[in-house]
Amino acid sequence: MKKNGVRRLTAFLTLSLMTLSGLSPCIYAKKNDDQASVPSVSAEAAVLMEAVSGDVIFEKNSDKRLPMASTTKIMTALVAIEKQSGLDYDVKVASDAAGVEGSSIYLKAGETITMESLLYALLLESANDAAAAIAYEISGGIEPFAELMNETAERIGLQNTHFMNPHGLDDEQHYTTAHDLAKLTSYALKNEKFREIVSTYKKTIPLGDGDGTRLLLNHNKMLRIYDNAIGVKTGFTKKSGRCLVSAAERDGVTMVAVTLKAPDDWNDHEKMLDYGFSKYSLNKIASPGQFYTHINCIGGDKSTVRCSNRDELAIPLPIGTRVTSRIEAERYFPAPINSGDALARVIFSVDGEEIASAPLYSEEDVALVQDEPGVIAKILRFFGIG
Repeated sequence: MKKNGVRRLTAFLTLSLMTLSGLSPCIYAKKNDDQASVPSVSAEAAVLMEAVSGDVIFEKNSDKRLPMASTTKIMTALVAIEKQSGLDYDVKVASDAAGVEGSSIYLKAGETITMESLLYALLLESANDAAAAIAYEISGGIEPFAELMNETAERIGLQNTHFMNPHGLDDEQHYTTAHDLAKLTSYALKNEKFREIVSTYKKTIPLGDGDGTRLLLNHNKMLRIYDNAIGVKTGFTKKSGRCLVSAAERDGVTMVAVTLKAPDDWNDHEKMLDYGFSKYSLNKIASPGQFYTHINCIGGDKSTVRCSNRDELAIPLPIGTRVTSRIEAERYFPAPINSGDALARVIFSVDGEEIASAPLYSEEDVALVQDEPGVIAKILRFFGIG
């Protein structure tokens, strides 16, 4: 059911891990895993992913293309948020956006509503009319907005996903996989506004005429039944069956669970998330100043300079993982050197594969001494520097 592998992180990490990008996923399974503890789910396709690394902890038919229903709106919201410099501006609802079939907040043609309110309606009430209104506002229509969705999917690296509309109504060419949905959600959760909206259970927004309010209630029951749940989105059509994307954060570890065609999705997600949190923990692998080295200086008023790491480094890892470290640095470095210059780095590995790195900074200045013409250049060439 699972494949062995080790995650690779391609950015310097701090405790604010969810702000990072450029993480490449792989599948990890602990050796000697207790197979009795692996969840059994009702879903036709499912995946459990650790959000920062993209590690797949559990999967079932995770690359099978299936309809996604209103989980589509994760991408709709992401495109809207990324394309706008701000969300507190008025949108005039296009006539073709009013009266879209399915779930709705009953927008009226010509009604004025803020983009932010549309996004809350989209992600809490799963409003198809809000999805259409967003598409017409940003791209002038459904088809050009779907093109933006597909461009974003390609940029994120979704390999088995295609969008035809912003709401998820059935279309043969509108599909995704559990793995792609988890990858999309892990990416979207890095956006603070997206994260804020999907974690909201109840919200009021103004009526179009300003006289009264609309009450929005999040359809995602996980926010009420699962401790530390932070979103994300439900979906259903007769063709797609019950679709659900959920996320939860515990002790610095964020798990994303996806099920497609799952008659018992709430229980599926509770079991999957519990399983993930039983397998992973946040590991502090470096304290400030813990790693240091001395680098020889050429042509400076000091012969060596000490370099050390400045930041605490913590990453989610499978429980029991053994992390090794090594320092990578040049033997010599030419003056001048400024305090704070990154001259080396510490590399962290699991089973010989790099998982993270951190820079080592010079702790002091090294001034350039008066050079007799060409002497320092000759020394640098001798040591193969410059």
